[in-house]
Amino acid sequence: MPSSSSAALEILNLHKRFDEPAVNDLSLSVREGEFYALLGPNGAGKTTTLRMVAGLLQADAGAVRICGVDAFADPVAAKKVLAWVPDEPMVYDKLTPLEYLEFVAGLWSMDADLARFKADSLLDSFGLGPHANERCGRFSKGMRQKVALAGALIHEPRLIILDEPLTGLDAGSARQVKTVLSGLVAQGVSIVMTTHILEVAERMADRIGIIARGQLVAEGTLEELRDRASADGNTLEDIFLNIVGGAGGETPMGQASAAEEKVA
Repeated sequence: MPSSSSAALEILNLHKRFDEPAVNDLSLSVREGEFYALLGPNGAGKTTTLRMVAGLLQADAGAVRICGVDAFADPVAAKKVLAWVPDEPMVYDKLTPLEYLEFVAGLWSMDADLARFKADSLLDSFGLGPHANERCGRFSKGMRQKVALAGALIHEPRLIILDEPLTGLDAGSARQVKTVLSGLVAQGVSIVMTTHILEVAERMADRIGIIARGQLVAEGTLEELRDRASADGNTLEDIFLNIVGGAGGETPMGQASAAEEKVA
């Protein structure tokens, strides 16, 4: 049943263990129309958390609510308002971008005319219009990532989960993606993004959550994190290393733990 909360995402006491705890009693909330950056060293539990939110991995304990829907009790309803984009783009090589978007729209039972309109609009937004009828198998990773992003957005989700969405994108493509994401947030869509490019989180995020060893160790706006770290005027990278170092974490590009590699 929907809750009375206006939160787009509520994670409550979430647990997941492999050989060791990967997510350990994690709780956080993302507001409607908020851009939330989830940061942490490799192996901290970011991807494991997002996969549980997306319904791709079963939690050991805890709860997830997406736009008020209990995602574990009613996963179909939750997925209708959710988009998930992993760091490795998954598109069909033999389809063109237009065919791929029309295929995804069909999975959501969208009206054909609306689907075509949305597909054309998304392809233009991501600079893919000139390549709409080329086979995806010929595309670079960056172009495939943009096709995957477009496919995730075609059903107009209210919550978008992005795991390293700018990986493999050149500067121009990254700007296109950031422009699209900023426009969606302005329309009230909520976005949760993991990234190792801390400058992107610093510029784009309304709030930032930092996790280490599967636990939320800090959360707030950039200024609130600066206050916590006693780092007035410092960059997010400085703040991140200050907080995560104190929590016993690794650097952002450190080696992934065995637990995280099992679901990578």
